[in-house]
Parts: sequence; C-alpha cells; structure tokens
Amino acid sequence: MHDPGTAIGAARAGAAEPQRVEVVRTSAGGRIRIGVASWTDPSMTAPGVFYPDGVTKPESRLRYYASRFPLVEVDSTYYAIPARRMAELWVDRTPDGFTFDVKAHALMTGQPSEVNRLPKELREALPAGLARKQRVYATDLPDEVRDEVWRSFLQALEPLREAGKLGAILMQYPKWFVPSRDNAASIEDARRRLEGWPTAVEFRHKLWLEDRLRDRTLGLLRRNELAYVAVDSPPGFDSSVPPVPEATSGKLAIVRFHGRNTDTWEAKVTQVSQRFRYLYDERQLREWLPKIRAISEQTEELHLVFNNCYGNYATTNALEIAGMLAESGIAR
Repeated sequence: MHDPGTAIGAARAGAAEPQRVEVVRTSAGGRIRIGVASWTDPSMTAPGVFYPDGVTKPESRLRYYASRFPLVEVDSTYYAIPARRMAELWVDRTPDGFTFDVKAHALMTGQPSEVNRLPKELREALPAGLARKQRVYATDLPDEVRDEVWRSFLQALEPLREAGKLGAILMQYPKWFVPSRDNAASIEDARRRLEGWPTAVEFRHKLWLEDRLRDRTLGLLRRNELAYVAVDSPPGFDSSVPPVPEATSGKLAIVRFHGRNTDTWEAKVTQVSQRFRYLYDERQLREWLPKIRAISEQTEELHLVFNNCYGNYATTNALEIAGMLAESGIAR
C-alpha cells in the first residue's frame, strides 16, 4: 500500500483551496475533462479537507466543487435509482458546460440491489416472494419489472441530457462478468436499451483486455458505439485490468484512476473510501501521460476521473495531472 505519512499527506492533500481546473484543449483538437468520482464522501466533506468553512449543505458543496472542476462522476446512482428532481437540482447547481458521468444502477450491470432502496413503484411491482428478500438480481425479476428499472433510470437522467450536461452512463461490470457469448450479448442488450444515450463500459476482469481477447473486446465496443473505460487499479488480482490506451468511440473515452491500494482493493472495508485510500505520486501520474496522449488523439473528448476518493487524494491528483498536461505539450 502506498499511503503518504501524515506530514506528506497534509502537504499535498491538505486544506488549501485548489485552483480551478479548466477543460483542456488538446493539440489534436479534442478536449480533456478532469474530475473526481464523488463530491460527498464523508472523508472529503470533513472540516478542513476540501470544502471551505461554511460550505456544508448539498447545494453549496456541489456549487463549490463545480467552481473548481469541469467534471464529476455520480456513484450514488449505482445504489439507488435517483429521482428526476435530483437531476434537475444537479443541473441548476452547476454552470453551463459542466459534465456529469453517471454510474448505472446495479441491476443494469448484473449486480444485486437492496430491495428497500428501490423506488416505491418498483418495490410494489415485485412478486411477494421477491419483495420479502433483502437483495435481488435482475435475473430474478419479471421482464416488465426489469424493463421498468431501465426506464426509471433513464427518465430520472433526462434533465441532464436535455441540459447537455450528461457525459456518459457508466456501465461498470463486476469481476465475475467474464468473457463469454452470453455476456457479450448482455452488453449488446444494454446498448439497445441505451440507444441514444452516451454510454461507456468498464470491465473488472482482466481476461477481457488480455492479449488473446483484447481485439475482440475492443471490436465489440466499437461495433456498438460504446466508449471504452481504461483503468489504473491495484495489480495482482483477476480484477486488475491492464491499462490499454485505446478509444472505441470517436466521441468519448474515459480513464478511471482507482489507486493502487492492494491491501484493501478486494478486502471487506467499513467504508468504501478505504478501498481507494491511495495518493498517486508524481512518477505514477507521469506514467499515464503517453497513454493519455494516445487516447486523446483517437476521440473528441477524454474524461480523466480520479476514484481514489479518500480525503483530498482524488482532488489533489486531479489538480496535479492537470498541471502535467499543461507542461507536456498535450494541451494546446
């Protein structure tokens, strides 16, 4: 595990107000947006970490975050389908040009959902046997209920799309979602359901991107006009996907930085942010510069999302890589 000591961590990720990170215009004519995967994690909202004194309400936090970064990823939608009103508030509280990447709900990517976190209408539509369960999978649901999950999710996000603030719906598949004909068909089914919506795919099993299947996987995404999500993650696990610098859509590509904390990556943790407690050093960030250049030359827009959302680690690394891009010649 790489975690700076208290003094170093305070110096690099302390309470100093960050400068604004602008959208990067690349020498290839595209754009790079930089942001983090949460603006509400408790370790980030703690006093003196990222937000100034007095910035304690949901509205003021999002307004402040959006004054510093042009992009954010919404992870809460994985756990609960949002209300349309929530998306309307996100639109109202952010400036023109701000972008949200939104993680798909668990049931949309083959993962379980807690029944009590489903919208009331969906809970009431469940057969009695399923309604009594603590968790359900999409494969458990009647077809009409499964269809309603997708419809409700997209209806809730419509204000973002209408306002031009939706970057992508992030389909993050679980580590047990391995290469197979059935799973390729699941991706194609998701594409049909998300027709007209910008969509990106992240794999959590290394087999999808290892040498033997890499071209086939990237071809699947290209045929379906799905943006590929490259990742930086802890090494040594089946879920350690190699960082392939490719774009499968001419419109969008995403890189997500999960940190490299091997101690907690697949361990049980009391808080999700513990899994991502990792502050990249300068050398590790610079390793990505040639990959970022290669990806940015293949697509109109590239999102760099720091998911090491522990304290101020993600915002610190996002600010640092923005500076490196300005120095590297990637930025115009």
